[in-house]
Amino acid sequence: DNYFLQPGYIFVPDTSISISAVIGSGVSVCLYDRKKQIGGMNHFQFPYMSEKDKTTAIYGNVATLTLINMIMNHESKKKYLEAQIVGGAFNPRITNRDIGRQNIEVARTILAKKRISIASEDVGGEKGRKVIFNTATNEVAVLKVESLRDADWYPYH
Repeated sequence: DNYFLQPGYIFVPDTSISISAVIGSGVSVCLYDRKKQIGGMNHFQFPYMSEKDKTTAIYGNVATLTLINMIMNHESKKKYLEAQIVGGAFNPRITNRDIGRQNIEVARTILAKKRISIASEDVGGEKGRKVIFNTATNEVAVLKVESLRDADWYPYH
């Protein structure tokens, strides 16, 4: 089974599943509880919310804190949590603003403040990514693509 995670969403399933996303300058944090063997993932596009009345998971500070809280609601303990960060590309041919770097930094900062270890990162660079996270095994597969095409979005063509 596979769940396709759109930008601005967070998913913490009750059963084992693969979560996939297509990421450019956005970032996904895959969070896993080593003891309970459960996981969840977010997918955000911007680092910080700019308007307090528009608190949504499209912003990294909201999405990452909410993902942590959702995992904790499954009776997880922080000492068993670990994170993997994916995304944050910057392609100067598309834009001159490196929002990817800011997205990476907000994820790192929040995880550090919450004392959650980062087990791996596949971040930065100029290429977009397709990511698949197995919530039962904590395995992450990353495929780098030159540009994000319509066919990269689920359901794959």
